[in-house]
Amino acid sequence: MEENLYRDSSRDFAPCRELEVSFGWDLFQYIHGLAAHGIHYLHRPGPTLQDAGFFFSQWELGRERAYMSETLFSAIFCSFALWTFHPFIFQSKKIYTVLVWCRVLAFLVACQTLRILTFYSTHLPGPNYHCREVQLSLSGLKCCYIAPPQSVLEVLLINFPRGVIYGCGDLIFSSHMIFSLVFVRTYQIYGTKRCIKQFAWVLAVLQSFLIIASRKHYTVDVVVAWYTVNLVVFFVEKKLPEMPDRSSSSSSVPLLPLTNKDKDSKNKEELQKLTDNNSVDTTD
Repeated sequence: MEENLYRDSSRDFAPCRELEVSFGWDLFQYIHGLAAHGIHYLHRPGPTLQDAGFFFSQWELGRERAYMSETLFSAIFCSFALWTFHPFIFQSKKIYTVLVWCRVLAFLVACQTLRILTFYSTHLPGPNYHCREVQLSLSGLKCCYIAPPQSVLEVLLINFPRGVIYGCGDLIFSSHMIFSLVFVRTYQIYGTKRCIKQFAWVLAVLQSFLIIASRKHYTVDVVVAWYTVNLVVFFVEKKLPEMPDRSSSSSSVPLLPLTNKDKDSKNKEELQKLTDNNSVDTTD
């Protein structure tokens, strides 16, 4: 447990808050995985749709080099996670790890909810190699479509891990781009190193090209992710109050982000104190 994470009574509730964030993260990722597995039952293979990204990017990674996009995504994910937990290691503490992950969870829940609604609204034939009818998996069985489930348990278990790796039908919009852009936008807001911010955006653009080149998504999936995630982050940030700065010497830091009502109340108290101080100075 991080030393001096919160002061006074807030310290006692910090572990509970971390558990709630972790539980919320795991629960919604399972719900998202369940929805993605469900759309696989409805997926029907067909001819790959005409795509501008496929046409203009003449190079194709192929099945053998499809790992490149996954490798870059893993690097982005791990780098962001390490940054959020750096207050546990370094003495200079600028952010609250729990509050950052609360915001990341809010961004992801909003984006993935929109994603679930979108790919269930319109079913497209998957462009990935294992989603094409002529392609066979390594075991010799077609995985472009799956037979109807024989039991509820079969659906709930998501055929892990095969069902996660060889999913089809969950296209619009890209889940990899949701995570990448949420992480990049979060660091853009709360990070301090300008060069890292710029490099992170370069990696996000490169990730977009690699996803298209590996035929994991159509170009529309990536384009929709770019403007949807940015709009979601913008509006969620407007609704949530500003996060406190760890470098400030405030003696009382809220465990959770304040609601608008609490924030207005706090502003009124500060204004009242300022007015009282001015009155005392005038009297003197």
